[in-house]
Amino acid sequence: MSAFSTRLLKWYAKHKRDLPWRKTRDPYRIWLSEILLQQTRVEAVIPYYKKFLARFPDVFALANAPLDAVLKTWEGAGYYARARNLHRAAKVVVEKCGGKFPKELREIRELPGVGRYTAGAIASIAFNVDTPVVDGNVTRVLCRYFGIRDDPKASATQDRLWEIATDLLPKGHAYEFNQALMELGATICAPKNPRCLLCPVQQKCFARQDGLQNVLPVKRAKQELLHRIIAAGVIYRRGRILIQQRLNQGLLGGLWEFPGGKWESGETLEECVAREVREELGIDVRVGEKIISVEHAFSHFSITLHAFHCEYISGRVRISSAQKFKWVAQHELEQYAFPAANKKIIVALLPQVADARAKRNIPRLARAHSQRRSGTIAR
Repeated sequence: MSAFSTRLLKWYAKHKRDLPWRKTRDPYRIWLSEILLQQTRVEAVIPYYKKFLARFPDVFALANAPLDAVLKTWEGAGYYARARNLHRAAKVVVEKCGGKFPKELREIRELPGVGRYTAGAIASIAFNVDTPVVDGNVTRVLCRYFGIRDDPKASATQDRLWEIATDLLPKGHAYEFNQALMELGATICAPKNPRCLLCPVQQKCFARQDGLQNVLPVKRAKQELLHRIIAAGVIYRRGRILIQQRLNQGLLGGLWEFPGGKWESGETLEECVAREVREELGIDVRVGEKIISVEHAFSHFSITLHAFHCEYISGRVRISSAQKFKWVAQHELEQYAFPAANKKIIVALLPQVADARAKRNIPRLARAHSQRRSGTIAR
């Protein structure tokens, strides 16, 4: 075992964080944690991990659940393709493997949503298979320690990083070593201002010696986010609201939403809502007051979503870019999984409905008060 590995394992044994998925070797739970941890901080993952397990305690419960229930439970965790792939993979494990999670790296890699890193993490942590892992944290540690100045996202650099990780891996200790390497990047070798004085391998770290901790790994120039203006309608008919479910593909696939779409130059936001509803659903609506404007950023673009009250006028609903639609009561909206921006619309609706009810009740309350004063109503 190399000096690097020895120091790292000793440090990990003493300083590792107490995380719920480190208290089990159950591949289902480790798999779930690794999927949730993709592009999400540990602190944010823990409550979703516990919530998901409470609803789907094993792979059979997940495989047998409807996708709507899975997406609703995942709601707020973001990157919903992860949830859809998790659901698909659970069905594969149940139907083809009898519910027993595969141990072979190749078979794990074939599951939907599982790439090279995730397969290595599951195999090494759940089954102690001697296979390396290279995620963002490991990339940062290796680039700094070995002084790698090439673009870490380039395929040639990635190949080199995987080779280094393989060489460092002490045989028979993949379970501890891989977690230790990721832990070092997450807690000590941070993206900005790493805590080098606490690092167990600082003495031979290239970046530490040359003062390049905040330079390595090399960062690609950030591209300016594309911004989109979206207008949507909360469409009422006989006291119910129309919602539609997105196709099971893309960024927000499978989620429910209020109908709408991209604003086009030369039209008002109200005109945009009416046009999009007509194109998407084949119905005409009367666009009323604005409910709320929401700013929201995704990984590669940002949006401003403008939502309006709408009244159904005429036409038969015929969906063209969604998989289904429903007319629901407002209190039923919480039963469905919505994107974060649409959730803010739902929250904004609550006080408006309460205010409308209060206004409707004012005449009735005034009459009752007058009648009490005149003695016409028993107290």
